[in-house]
Amino acid sequence: MYVVGNLSLVLGIMLSAYTLTATVFGIRKRSTQWLDSAKGGVLGILVSVLAASAFLIYFLATGHYEFTYVASYTNDSLPLIYKMTAFWAGNAGSLLLWTALLAIYTAVVALSTGRNNPYKPYALAVLAMNLLFFFIVMLVLANPFEISETVPEDGNGLNPMLQNPGMVLHPITLYLGYVGLAVPFAYAMASLMLKNMDSSWLRLTRRWTLTAWLFLTAGNLIGAWWAYVELGWGGYWAWDPVENASFMPWLTVSALLHSVMIQERKNMLRKWNLILVIVSYGLTLFGTFLVRSGILTSVHAFADSSLGTYFFIFLSFMVLFAAYLVVSRYGLIQAKSVPVTAIFSKESSFLLNNYILLAAAFAVFWGTIFPLLSETFIGTKINTGAPYFNKVMAPILLGLILLMAACPVIPWQKASPARFLRQIRWPLAAATVFAVLLIINGVEGAFAIIGISACMFMLSTHVAEIANGIKARRKATSENFVLAALKLFKKNSRRYGGYIVHIGIGVLAVGVISSQAYPLEVIKTVNRGESIKIGGYELTFKSFQEIEKSDRDILYAEIAVIRDGRELDSVYPEKIYYDNWAEPSTEVAVQSHWNEDLYVVLSSWETKNKITILARVNPFISWIWAGGYIMLAGIIIALFGGRRMAGQSIVQFITERRAS
Repeated sequence: MYVVGNLSLVLGIMLSAYTLTATVFGIRKRSTQWLDSAKGGVLGILVSVLAASAFLIYFLATGHYEFTYVASYTNDSLPLIYKMTAFWAGNAGSLLLWTALLAIYTAVVALSTGRNNPYKPYALAVLAMNLLFFFIVMLVLANPFEISETVPEDGNGLNPMLQNPGMVLHPITLYLGYVGLAVPFAYAMASLMLKNMDSSWLRLTRRWTLTAWLFLTAGNLIGAWWAYVELGWGGYWAWDPVENASFMPWLTVSALLHSVMIQERKNMLRKWNLILVIVSYGLTLFGTFLVRSGILTSVHAFADSSLGTYFFIFLSFMVLFAAYLVVSRYGLIQAKSVPVTAIFSKESSFLLNNYILLAAAFAVFWGTIFPLLSETFIGTKINTGAPYFNKVMAPILLGLILLMAACPVIPWQKASPARFLRQIRWPLAAATVFAVLLIINGVEGAFAIIGISACMFMLSTHVAEIANGIKARRKATSENFVLAALKLFKKNSRRYGGYIVHIGIGVLAVGVISSQAYPLEVIKTVNRGESIKIGGYELTFKSFQEIEKSDRDILYAEIAVIRDGRELDSVYPEKIYYDNWAEPSTEVAVQSHWNEDLYVVLSSWETKNKITILARVNPFISWIWAGGYIMLAGIIIALFGGRRMAGQSIVQFITERRAS
């Protein structure tokens, strides 16, 4: 058992080294035989890492406690689904998952692009370099097949907080996003190594970038939902360092996706796109370094300082390698770049979008690393919590919302201020009326009112743009509304998919602002039969029960719920005590409505007739999840837009360039 697992890792190292060597030889000698052999090496890597993954899943599912990793994260009583998800519960397993996903992506690159594509060998070399690093780290520092000196009768089991459906989806979606960014990075490096500064590498990687962004979006949303229902503190985003590590590349990839359109259309922002690709890829490695270094406190961290050092070295090497290529080709990049000249144009609005999103990413980055810097230079760790991030990010994101509201109606090249004002007058009027209605109805908080009204302004401009597009198509084709809408989205999927994403962000932002500005919270100790009133709810403590199972004790309270005089289903908040875990697990009772959530936590109890309840009313939480679904739908629509770049046309260009 030990031999087959480690043999697959050793084989992965050998094949990664061979693939890297074969691609370098193939490039230098212009040998198709070497390059074809390198492609075979990629397929061999895929087989070896999938074999290693299959072995680990089998060992986890069947309780082979002779393996340290299996004994650390599973036990006999753990449900099978969570035995399987223990694959990525620890350091070694999560690295194997990362490597397996990277091998799959690399194999797709090797097989899907044309044989005559000149970028592919260079991109495969960069990806093989990444694979080699991860295989070496696993074998030497975090081996999932390490054998324990003593074999326990049962394992330690899985952290109760990880025994949640979020554990099934969140790590995989997030890693698919992280790892997916290696492909655009590899193609960007290939473009620099080939000294080809046109936009062909962007067209080849557009779907890769969108796919990575799709999974990053899904991963962050699932993680927020998981925190909301599992941790029992009433929130969904704590600005934890590892949460921030997944949010930063999402911000920079968002900037990249907008910036790419300018280069494709107008031959502008070449430097921006290269820098954004490098920064986004670097942030994925930086996030991995944070999780595994132990330098920052996080509920997500694996806290292995030796691994963190190796990741920091690899991160530094890859970023310096990319920076060298950019600097050495700077003249070529600059020569083909077209500057943004019109101050009031769609081009300049996209450039401003880049500045805002990078400012947001830097603000999160600075707040994340500041405790480390303060401890290093002054000897005292100064933590930056939610107040810092909320104060800094709120005006930045407000500016982004306002820019998103204006951008759809700003034309290319040069805009007319008078025409722009005419186009936004009705959305702006609608947002103003909405703000007035909020004030008249007694809604307090100037900043929240401004933020929500800005979201309404942005939503109005996008809905108006979509409606105008459908109206114009119906006028030209006499199609019915549904058919006109479907064909409009099919023909212009990138544009209108982007609009749907923006609408999703607006809906999500309304939920975030409302839930942050207007929550209600009560903590109260009650006797059986007594009630708590909060908002329009009346919560009555009915009973307290205990259920004993083989590996846990479940204690729960029955709380009757009345909302605005109408009786609703009771809620049952729980505390679960696991035999093999010191701390109890909190199971929150959440009752969701379109405009608010009732959130109930069993805090403590003195007797079966006297308990302490934490009750919250969180406004518009469901809008966060609805906005997320809308965003994902928009990204999927945009994925099917755009034109593919034919490999032969690139080859012809490269051949002509070499001949000249």
